[in-house]
Amino acid sequence: MAKTSAQICSFCLRPRTEVDLLISGHKAEICSDCVEQAHEIVHAESISRPKSKSSGKVKLHKPKDIKAFLDEYVIGQDEAKITLAVAVYNHFKRIGQASSKEEIEIDKSNVILVGETGTGKTLIGRTIARMLQVPFCIADATVLTEAGYVGEDVESVLTRLLQAADYNVEAAQRGIVFIDEIDKIARKGDNPSLTRDVSGEGVQQGLLKLLEGSVIGVPPQGGRKHPEQKLIQVDTRQILFICGGAFDGIQRRIADRLSRQSIGFKTEGKARPQDEEVLKYVAPQDIKSFGLIPELVGRLPVVTYLSPLDASALKRILTEPKNALLKQYKRLLEMDQVELQVEDEVLDLIVEKALEYKLGARGLRSIFEAIMKQDMFEAPDAGKSILRITRELAEQRLAQSQFGKAA
Repeated sequence: MAKTSAQICSFCLRPRTEVDLLISGHKAEICSDCVEQAHEIVHAESISRPKSKSSGKVKLHKPKDIKAFLDEYVIGQDEAKITLAVAVYNHFKRIGQASSKEEIEIDKSNVILVGETGTGKTLIGRTIARMLQVPFCIADATVLTEAGYVGEDVESVLTRLLQAADYNVEAAQRGIVFIDEIDKIARKGDNPSLTRDVSGEGVQQGLLKLLEGSVIGVPPQGGRKHPEQKLIQVDTRQILFICGGAFDGIQRRIADRLSRQSIGFKTEGKARPQDEEVLKYVAPQDIKSFGLIPELVGRLPVVTYLSPLDASALKRILTEPKNALLKQYKRLLEMDQVELQVEDEVLDLIVEKALEYKLGARGLRSIFEAIMKQDMFEAPDAGKSILRITRELAEQRLAQSQFGKAA
């Protein structure tokens, strides 16, 4: 109820004549400006406290169940899927054990994935998070900088996780963080830097606290920290970190290490492993020699690899997974009452272009889109019809696109 008499706000002491609205309560009044400020304070406090609705419990899935779920969305990469399935299973067993009074403390199973771009590193992480129904975020290591430089603080990684958890701190503390491009913050030489490094060793040092497990003060809106900002306290002990990177050139380091180990032994009939095969032998010492500091490598105990995708795997990616690109385009056109028919030779052409441009699975969408763009533009006005894509038509469309020239 708004009073019309000359009253004052009990909070700011301004009279009725200086405010838009004065609301009367029991022996007190409050103006509309103070109501708005109170609302902002309540909102800020609510996101800084754990929400009580979630129990924070995660259903424990067995490794075989996790791999079977991954198989529905990710083609090939069995070694990486098995390794991650075991790591995730052990990690969430560890969370369950943490609440008990057992004397044996289980270490974290943080993972590092080594593989070329477009081989499915982020897809595997996102798919596991979908199965477990836990908060998941992807952070790019290349935008992180050491404190004091322009860029994002390392703690901003956790801001993204909080946002994915709708600022439910308890849920976020059992989430999964995927740090991409971890190889881009490798130091350039084997000797430790004597000065601060804007985007290399300093960032690695900053990541140590996150990975090992400690309570971190996180700015609610991300960006840089400042002294007067209220921080949300996040305990990272139960957060699973998956780091991925292409580690371009690491194959040579692995091959050199294998060659040194074979000196003095009989090696007749054993050819030097090819680059596409040598990744299966990746070890922590190779990642350390690439430029990640030993302390960081030690906090990523589970190391696995993703093989480069060949033509057969890329074609299967187009058609087999639950969310395969071909299925997506068929569904999109089906909404416009258009039936899409794509010749098998068109899929071969898309794969050929992806290999030619060395785009991996990530490039399949761009190539497919270049072929389908005109038809997708006309489909809403086409009415009920059948659209057939031939290789000849696809080649013509690609010739007029960014894929018309050789890589």
